[in-house]
Amino acid sequence: MAVDETKRAHTDRMIAGAIRNRQLREQGYREQALKLYPWICGRCGREFARENLQQLTVHHRDHDHDNNPKDGSNWELLCLYCHDNEHARELDAEAARQAGVADGKGKDGARATSQPFADLKELLRKGSR
Repeated sequence: MAVDETKRAHTDRMIAGAIRNRQLREQGYREQALKLYPWICGRCGREFARENLQQLTVHHRDHDHDNNPKDGSNWELLCLYCHDNEHARELDAEAARQAGVADGKGKDGARATSQPFADLKELLRKGSR
């Protein structure tokens, strides 16, 4: 039992340390980004003030949170909603690639073959009788 508690305590310390390090890293690049860019969402154009600045996030364009150049070239400020949407689109694209629906370049790997209006002229002609 003591071994399990020791392992658990060690794991808890490791997780707490990782969270602390992430928060420190985020603080650094967030502060830099807020100094570099106007407080406006890069997607929807919503403007922010000190009162609601916590709703403006720093998005990493290459999705690598360790890539933080001082010139801010890998960052863009996005509101919470646009930031969530950006990551959801990435997840959807990755799921499509894994399912073989897309080739990863934005082009569909499979095309729809159904032609729902193929017999429309005939159906309209029959309906008008």
